[in-house]
Amino acid sequence: MIEIIPVDTPTLGDRSYLVTDGESAFVVDPQRDMDRMLDLARDRGVAIRHVFETHIHNDYVTGGLALARETGAAYHVNDDDPVAFEHSPVHDGDVIEVGPRMRVRAMSTPGHTHTHLSYVLLDGDEPKAVFTGGSLLYGSTGRPDLLGPDHTDTLVHAQYRTARRLASELPDDTEVYPTHGFGSFCSSTQSEASASTIGQERRTNPVLTQDEQEYVETLLVGLDAYPAYYAHMGPRNAEGPDAPDLSEPRRADAAELRRRLEAGEWVVDLRSRKAFAAGHLGGTFNFGLDGAFSTYLGWLIPWGTPVSLLGESPEEIAEAQRELVRIGIDRPASAADGGPSAWAGGEPLREFQLASFTELAAVRHHRPVVVLDVRRNDEWRQSHLPGAVHIPLHELLSRMDEVPDGELWTHCGSGYRAAIAGSILSAAGRRVVVVDDDYADAVNSGIEVTG
Repeated sequence: MIEIIPVDTPTLGDRSYLVTDGESAFVVDPQRDMDRMLDLARDRGVAIRHVFETHIHNDYVTGGLALARETGAAYHVNDDDPVAFEHSPVHDGDVIEVGPRMRVRAMSTPGHTHTHLSYVLLDGDEPKAVFTGGSLLYGSTGRPDLLGPDHTDTLVHAQYRTARRLASELPDDTEVYPTHGFGSFCSSTQSEASASTIGQERRTNPVLTQDEQEYVETLLVGLDAYPAYYAHMGPRNAEGPDAPDLSEPRRADAAELRRRLEAGEWVVDLRSRKAFAAGHLGGTFNFGLDGAFSTYLGWLIPWGTPVSLLGESPEEIAEAQRELVRIGIDRPASAADGGPSAWAGGEPLREFQLASFTELAAVRHHRPVVVLDVRRNDEWRQSHLPGAVHIPLHELLSRMDEVPDGELWTHCGSGYRAAIAGSILSAAGRRVVVVDDDYADAVNSGIEVTG
């Protein structure tokens, strides 16, 4: 019996896969921290014989090359991809024998990238599943704009043809296993689905229910910004990333943390926004591990800036370190665990208030405050608070001079991004209140919204 084991990376919205027949195994689109795959294979007593990449990824650093080197597996990459490392080149139509009952057929499926491949798992001669990477997703397709505007038109039309090819050549009961689409910004839209088949997608996916022009226009109008660190992922993956170093980072005392802050480095507090608001080392930024930590840190940080990590335990620091190597931030400059009093070394702690939309509604009746909306442009267009200033979180650092004077109340969709913004503004010496509340509650609080 063939077993397909998804390996989720929820903070990046991605999935990798280990597939085994009980004797041999192959892996599709592994993340940088390849130890998860090695542990799965070891637990099942199987050897990883092949590693397949669907495309040169834009949203994370691959672990494919390092995993292949570690296990002696063949590393399959499209022959048309300009990579700088040895690999087993694969072409449209190639069939790779993995085990006695498992064969994998490559299919050219451009759209997310020009050279994108999908891999059809054959049980004997019958298609059992297709690993679609960033092409056909659950209820959606991959973004066609990550290679730049000069390529978007070509790729979005290619994406449409790709979906039609998959639907026409594979039986309806073929299981679909995408890499993106679980919150990844590589997906053109998001879906709550966790499993699907070609038949299900044929009935519900816009790329297979709309005509080409409608699909193209609808997809393109819905695209918004994507994380800035994506620009560094493709080149890094083409070079051939090595295995990550997850060893413990150097420990920093309060004096070293202060020196790093004064030098313009980033010192990142990993605690929850509630804990951070109650007391933190002045100048630090709050990217909590309880949200999309690496996505937003990677999006905002000037690339190459040294990062030090502050966590309540060594386990928190190790978790953050693992998240960061996935996006190519390989080693923290330093780290410290414990709590803010130790990190501050006797300096007074900073704090700010957390509030609800109901409290925001009440305070606006009594005194003037500045409401800063840090959601994305697409969220703002759908609905926003009258009189609010809109600066998307990913633009805040470059637009700090546009933030009005006065008492600032920051909000987003749930509180996580507002807390990041609040920490940045607090570090700049601004008086800030963070609305730690769901945006849907704004209407229930009596605030009229526009959109």
